[in-house]
Amino acid sequence: MAEVSRRAAGPARRGGRPNARFLVAAAETPPAAIQGIADLVSVRFPWGSLLRGCVGLDARAAAGVAALLAPGGTLELLLAPSARDGLDSVPLEVSAVVAGVAAAFDPFGLAVSTGRPASAAEVAGSGSTWAKRLRHGDTTGRSGADRSVTLVRLSRDRAR
Repeated sequence: MAEVSRRAAGPARRGGRPNARFLVAAAETPPAAIQGIADLVSVRFPWGSLLRGCVGLDARAAAGVAALLAPGGTLELLLAPSARDGLDSVPLEVSAVVAGVAAAFDPFGLAVSTGRPASAAEVAGSGSTWAKRLRHGDTTGRSGADRSVTLVRLSRDRAR
């Protein structure tokens, strides 16, 4: 996170986000001081319990992520589950991923505004090392062709 924090602190004209904050915490229990204040929460290529939370299989993780958003806030997810990850019950097809995300976050007042395959530019724009590996087909030494990436955006009603 040190490199990402350094880049984010740079000037806005060079893509910096001086108000960005980075922390290490369990998705299920975000610190109270940051709950309800984020205009944008981005989750890039989660795995394990965070992925399960994003697709409706771990309500505690979904609740923790949703708790970060301010009224009118946006949650943006880039999800790339694959059968070879060995995460039982995680949906793999784009439509099933979007449906799982909708079901996961609806109880917390978030509605899907976008749910579709991510473009190559969106994947590359994530700045993630995993995205670089996906682009080059280097995911555990095998082709990344069987791993589609789904972009889902959700928004919270301003009334909440």
